[in-house]
Amino acid sequence: MILSPFEWTIAKRYMLPGRSEAVIALVAGISITVVMLSVAMLVIVMSVMNGFRAELLDRITGLNGHAVVQAYGGRLENWENVLEEVRNTPGVVEASPLIEQPLLATYNGRAEGIFVRGNTAEDIDKMAENVVVGDMSKLQPGSRNVAIGSRLQQNLGIRLGDTLTIINPQGRPTPFGTVPRQIGYTVTAVFEVGLYDFDERFVVMPIPEAQTLLMIGDSISMIEVQTEDADRVNEIMAPIQASLNGRAVVTGWQDMNASLFEALQVERVAMAFALGIIVLVAAFNILSSLVMLVRSKTRDIAIMRTMGATRRSLLKIFVTTGSIVGVIGTLSGVTLGLLVLLFRQPIVEFISWAFGVELWDPSVRFLTELPARTDPIEVLVIAGSAMGLAFLATLYPAYRASNTDPVEVLRYE
Repeated sequence: MILSPFEWTIAKRYMLPGRSEAVIALVAGISITVVMLSVAMLVIVMSVMNGFRAELLDRITGLNGHAVVQAYGGRLENWENVLEEVRNTPGVVEASPLIEQPLLATYNGRAEGIFVRGNTAEDIDKMAENVVVGDMSKLQPGSRNVAIGSRLQQNLGIRLGDTLTIINPQGRPTPFGTVPRQIGYTVTAVFEVGLYDFDERFVVMPIPEAQTLLMIGDSISMIEVQTEDADRVNEIMAPIQASLNGRAVVTGWQDMNASLFEALQVERVAMAFALGIIVLVAAFNILSSLVMLVRSKTRDIAIMRTMGATRRSLLKIFVTTGSIVGVIGTLSGVTLGLLVLLFRQPIVEFISWAFGVELWDPSVRFLTELPARTDPIEVLVIAGSAMGLAFLATLYPAYRASNTDPVEVLRYE
């Protein structure tokens, strides 16, 4: 829609009402503000939801893989053959044996429920980037060294070099009954993966150490699998599930964390719907401001019509006036949203400090920091929808203006 110099001059004049039209200017300003805030909130919320899902997926699958192959009864015998079969499956990027068992740990009179995690040397080396203090390379078979999560360290008050006692209730039978197995391990590293539950519960050791502690011989608990596409994990692992039917079960990351990701998706849709209503309200604000503008400019419109202005010109003038309000509000909202996302963590920390409230409790929200991942396509859809609604809101007032009858308006002037 190309405007002539006359049409553009009138449109600019109507976008900057004079002192006598302060109410119209106020309503237009409110419209811009509402559009800006609604668009900003949509960008922020959708980006945080995307980031939350992506961070959870990355960190959960980084620890447990995209899928696990677990034997019935918790012990996978002759796992070397199964491991080789899994590795040769098309779509599987990596597979490694794993032991994971809930136990009890004590230190200096304190006790905590833990998950003992037996990893291969390669998987232990990969965790080196998550180490807060200490050295993961000291976790060697026979060394009785372990690495623990940062939250577990804080809960127990344990330090590097201290001895952590792990208790296995399935001890050896004696004439006096079964005595729980207790073994002391030296803490040589503290890690933090960013998932609260993992950092609070996990104790990592080499697989041979875990096999000795649990008295399971050469067996393992499961095989963790990384695939080339997390969203196609069930399709990729289908041949393995068919081959191991009756011996083991294949569980994908969606099934292992179904309730968490389903709740996140429902919340994401609900928030998008609620904030979309706010954008619709902003569009109605634009409509009301233009209706007020048309009513206040009825005499001017009639004069322009008598001077030769066409209905098409008036239609373009008022559509342009309202659309620019929508464009300014939308662009301001996208800019504000991106700025808030850029400084999101300092903003959360400042609000928590200023009001004395915990806005982001990692024990509730799993992650230690507020995540965000902005999808450019999603931002474009949000911006396009907001400007589209603003454009639609201009059509009725513009139509009213273009159909003004100058004879009726100027009859008694």
